[in-house]
Amino acid sequence: MYPTEKLQIATPAFKATAYEIYARLRSSSPVMRVPWPRGQQAFLLTRYDDVSNLLKDDRFAKDRANVLSLDEPPRGSQWTPRFFSPLMRNLLSLDEPEHARLRKLVQYAFTPRRVELLKSRTQEFASQLLDRVDPHRGFDLISDFALPLPVTVICDLLGVPEPDRPKFDRWSKTIINNSLTPLSVLRAIPSLIAFVMYLRKLIRQKRDRPQDDLITDLAQAEDGGRRLSDDELLGMAALLLTAGHETTTNLIGNGMLALMQYPSQYMRLQAEPALMETAVEELLRFASPVEVSTERYAIDSITIDSVNVPRGSVVLGAIASANRDERRFANADQLDLDRKPNRHLTFGQGGHFCVGAALARMEGRVALGALMERYPGLQLRRPEEALRWRPGAVLRGLEALYVVSRP
Repeated sequence: MYPTEKLQIATPAFKATAYEIYARLRSSSPVMRVPWPRGQQAFLLTRYDDVSNLLKDDRFAKDRANVLSLDEPPRGSQWTPRFFSPLMRNLLSLDEPEHARLRKLVQYAFTPRRVELLKSRTQEFASQLLDRVDPHRGFDLISDFALPLPVTVICDLLGVPEPDRPKFDRWSKTIINNSLTPLSVLRAIPSLIAFVMYLRKLIRQKRDRPQDDLITDLAQAEDGGRRLSDDELLGMAALLLTAGHETTTNLIGNGMLALMQYPSQYMRLQAEPALMETAVEELLRFASPVEVSTERYAIDSITIDSVNVPRGSVVLGAIASANRDERRFANADQLDLDRKPNRHLTFGQGGHFCVGAALARMEGRVALGALMERYPGLQLRRPEEALRWRPGAVLRGLEALYVVSRP
């Protein structure tokens, strides 16, 4: 059993060696207690079958209020000011039937047809971004390409005016921050206030003057005569603006890092662009942009791999570990760009399967395709030991990825 103090899963140091640690945990301690905010502990599941079951098992709730009895105080929880509460109640944090109602209203926005309409715009954005860099002098693939591309796409989809778009990188990093220390929460307050005020103003504008964008569509969408309230629309827009681009940024950055670490696979993808669809699926598995699932809460006591998980416990699924589980994937630690089947868990499973999966896949294919076409010889500009991972429990992404194109 590994000491819990060594498994600070939100830290960059853990992420640097996470796959090695996960392999040992899958073998000896597949259900592991790890520190969690506010003095709590969580149960971390590392095997594919356990994580898969967690994601679709109705014995685990997303909303902790559904685990508490009427007279039970919410231990370890913190009061959320009314001003910020809409950010906390969205598709990621709700159970049925509220979750199904909101999902039905937003799901049509990510149909294959709508995603295909965005493809040409994504290609245009990618080309514009690559025109601005000098590959022979080197550039940061994250800040110069992998981040601004999905930010631009999601802002374009939602109808955020171009002059306002640079703000969303700062705001999304604040909201996605999962360290949740008292100091980080305090530092986040000014950005959160600005973010909420901006979105409320934008929503009012879209209700008053409908346009051809997703926020307008969501404001007008109905299900059984019910529409999204302003708070629900705020929570939805915030989720899409943040999670809607952070995972794609990580897919592009982590994926390119993996390809540069496996030059033969890099060259193969350049020579066989028809492989791009399966290549993106393999990069989603092998270089997962998601470290662990968002919180679930045990509705009743349950035993997992001989470990008792008490009622009300926080349970997390290590997505990055499950995607490398040798029990599910042959040669799991090898990058295989035409791997089939490839039932990775990066987008989740069950009712909470990512509504933006089709959009993320399209952006990944366009972004990697543009890089392959423009720069056949991208290499790391700095040694791998210099790579730094961003802190946070849920997502897995690089702070920066300095690259150079050599003949």
